[in-house]
Amino acid sequence: MAQLVVRNIEERVKVVLRRRARHHGRSMEEEVREILRNAAHDEEPVRGLGTAISSLFAKVGLPSDIPELRGQAIQGATFDA
Repeated sequence: MAQLVVRNIEERVKVVLRRRARHHGRSMEEEVREILRNAAHDEEPVRGLGTAISSLFAKVGLPSDIPELRGQAIQGATFDA
């Protein structure tokens, strides 16, 4: 298992962690492990930019789906003067 050292924690945070650990009947170290486990578990999966943009406009109600562009060749812009 990996180890993680966290330095310079504010005294107030340490007090709250100690109280929280006592409340849950475990050591401060185990309490911090549980907090980290929950934070990692609750993390949303990494999504691509297109998925993020799509979710912003999901409720707009487009008349048809926007076609998938994955795998198509990228063409640079041309500017005619």
